Amino acid sequence: MIFDLDDTLYPLDGFVESGFDAVSRYLDRTWGVPRRASRAALLHASRNGERGRELQRCLSRFALPLSLVPSLVDMIRAHRPRLRLPRASFDTLVGLRARWRLAVVTNGLPEMQARKVAALGLSPLVDTIVYAHAVGTRAGKPDAGPFLEAAARLGVPAGRSVFVGDDPVADMLGASRAGMRTIQVATYRLPFIQPTHAADATVRSLTEVPHVAERLMERHGGVHGL
Repeated sequence: MIFDLDDTLYPLDGFVESGFDAVSRYLDRTWGVPRRASRAALLHASRNGERGRELQRCLSRFALPLSLVPSLVDMIRAHRPRLRLPRASFDTLVGLRARWRLAVVTNGLPEMQARKVAALGLSPLVDTIVYAHAVGTRAGKPDAGPFLEAAARLGVPAGRSVFVGDDPVADMLGASRAGMRTIQVATYRLPFIQPTHAADATVRSLTEVPHVAERLMERHGGVHGL
């Protein structure tokens, strides 16, 4: 079984807020902006319709040059995040280990994604991690390459693999095109599932995944990779 990372195994907002902490410490140390004030400004922008423009809003709020934005983006990408794997994700992965080979396929800068993986303590819980922009054409999901790479590393044909993710295009459509069964999970950013033609099943929680995956494989006459 193969999992997406961001907003599937953990809430991406956790990484974003950890990055905001790094920015706030820098602004405090270098520009004299109180750490709590800048963090509050960043969070307010993020939660009030300014997602993607939080840095600009914060810099404007404290009359700082907007030319700082690129370096602050790099700071967020390069920082060592403080993350915790949700209990439901941990329990699901541990429970699946007895019967499934497990992988993670994730989009994003490989170095940045690797720091997330390390912070979450994921490596001991799965058999392999595929950084989608570092394999194949390096186009990332929904290109079929990363999905097929994960199946190959697990030693399981794509047709006997199940992919679990949240994004209807990058995850569901991409895995479906690679020949995998798909489970779309409503987790953090998409609390209400928007079903797509590519999803074979939908769940509200990762804890439902083991049962649903077994049912999918039985329905399609396959045996998953043990």
